Amino acid sequence: MSVLDWLSAACLLIGAVFFLAGTLALLRFPDVYTRLHALSKADNLGLGFTLLGLLPHAQGAAAVVKLLMVWALVLTASASVSFLIARRARRRGIVPWTGG
Repeated sequence: MSVLDWLSAACLLIGAVFFLAGTLALLRFPDVYTRLHALSKADNLGLGFTLLGLLPHAQGAAAVVKLLMVWALVLTASASVSFLIARRARRRGIVPWTGG
């Protein structure tokens, strides 16, 4: 295996760790706002590292552009959906957990 393969594998592993952390945050955090924050950040970083791990193995410039477009679409969708969920929770009167 070359150094590029090792770096690619490391990025894929880091991406998987971020996805796992986001899943655990979704299950463990106390309210909708902290869950949304943790999940959106972890998923965006997880996808970013996964993309970095896949880029060296892409077959040509078209595949690289497609991967980057998928990443941009997911970032946009994640931000939009998180905003809509948080706004709906606020309108329904769901208040953040205060630890008490």
